[in-house]
Amino acid sequence: MSEAPGGGHDSHADEDRGLDSSPPGTGGDVYTWYRRGLDLLGRGSAAAAAQLLERASAAEPGSRSILEALGRAQFDAGRYAAAADSFRRIVEASPSDDYAHFGLGLALARGGNPAAAAEHLALAAAMRPELQHYTEALRGVRATLRARSGAHPPPGSQPPPPGSQPPPPGSQPPPPGSQPPPPPPSAGSTPL
Repeated sequence: MSEAPGGGHDSHADEDRGLDSSPPGTGGDVYTWYRRGLDLLGRGSAAAAAQLLERASAAEPGSRSILEALGRAQFDAGRYAAAADSFRRIVEASPSDDYAHFGLGLALARGGNPAAAAEHLALAAAMRPELQHYTEALRGVRATLRARSGAHPPPGSQPPPPGSQPPPPGSQPPPPGSQPPPPPPSAGSTPL
């Protein structure tokens, strides 16, 4: 998740070049916190990145780029509920943002809510069907939902277990505790 769409850079970084500076003496301006947070995230320090990006987000709550980077950092730090909240804020502000739906779906899935995750991953995959990682994530969540419901995969998606034969159409299993009927007599034999 730490990689933004398009291969590692924030998908909307140009929007935030004009971020306001914080008052003197607060330890840096918002853009500096944002850039340092992205650098930490890129080097695998997700928890430290999340701390800086939370500070930046508090100073610029409407910044989509900061929220995306914050959501990615929270996700990579294992803070799935917080990541879902960050991505949800983007989705609420921009319902057509495919990456925000993708991030929200992944965070919800990791947070234990595959049904809600499937909705957002399906939207992301519908918006950008050429992105294979969107459709793979959706398939994984749908498989989780099938497994939890006890449903079988769609026909043709998995071969039957070795040695298993499907029952003939219209047949019913014998009642519990009953014995199978005797085989029919072979030709030329006399019944007992």
